[in-house]
Amino acid sequence: MFNFIKILFSPIIAVLDFITKYFKTIVFLTIIYFLVIDSNDSLVESNSAYANLQKIELYGPILDVSKTLEDIQKAKKDNNIKGVLLVVNSPGGAVAPSVELAYAIKELTAIKPVVVYASGVIASGSYYASIWANKIIANPGSMVGSIGVIMQGINAEELMNKIGVSTQTVKAGKYKESGTPSRKWFDYEKEELQSVINDTYQMFITDVANARKLDVKNHEKFADARIFTASQAKEVGLVDGVATISVAQETLVQLSKVENPIWKKEDKFDKFMDRLISETVSQVSMSFTSGLKAF
Repeated sequence: MFNFIKILFSPIIAVLDFITKYFKTIVFLTIIYFLVIDSNDSLVESNSAYANLQKIELYGPILDVSKTLEDIQKAKKDNNIKGVLLVVNSPGGAVAPSVELAYAIKELTAIKPVVVYASGVIASGSYYASIWANKIIANPGSMVGSIGVIMQGINAEELMNKIGVSTQTVKAGKYKESGTPSRKWFDYEKEELQSVINDTYQMFITDVANARKLDVKNHEKFADARIFTASQAKEVGLVDGVATISVAQETLVQLSKVENPIWKKEDKFDKFMDRLISETVSQVSMSFTSGLKAF
């Protein structure tokens, strides 16, 4: 019974453990930030009003993308910003927010150029989010691909029987209990869930093929959920170049046709806290979410 309660409350326990573990670190870094922040930063920030290029980061599991979407919309509406560099280091995540990002980037490229730089991992949902960029440049050591869709769930039937717990269900609709963790899934439920996976996968590979100008009929060469090195990804057409971030920045400068590139700066502390909170929430949520994942 104790183990069941532990599993039931594990998401809350995970959050509390994180807060306990890192609270002192967060307070310490906050104090350091305000005490030893470079005095030149204020001058740099004042130059942000004249910025013509912007960097947006997509880090960690994709679940809550509201901050990234907000950054994209601001860049879209800011007439001073002539180009956007999207720096990606993410293993993917939930399907819906990945698609949301992909089409936000597509809308942005209709107005101003976007270059994606894969700094570490650009896989599954994070690759989906990046496909409509004008150029995708991958760090030589980055991992690319994993184009696929997965849905997982646990079967806790034996555990529940051992501790004397059973479910009671009132439902309307044959498939309403599909994906339940309280028993083994019926064959007809598996078939229905597989059809959802297949349809989502077809959407994924079709969008990749259209965006990257690849033949969808040959999708097994680039979209069978395998992971590619940066050079392998270039060979199959998933990225345009293998280089460092300086090359990605220069590529954006050329596409944007700005003569004097000035990058928009983000408050360092806000950036740190946004990333810390976003990654924590995403990691915990992804662990306990049973929906469709491009992960």
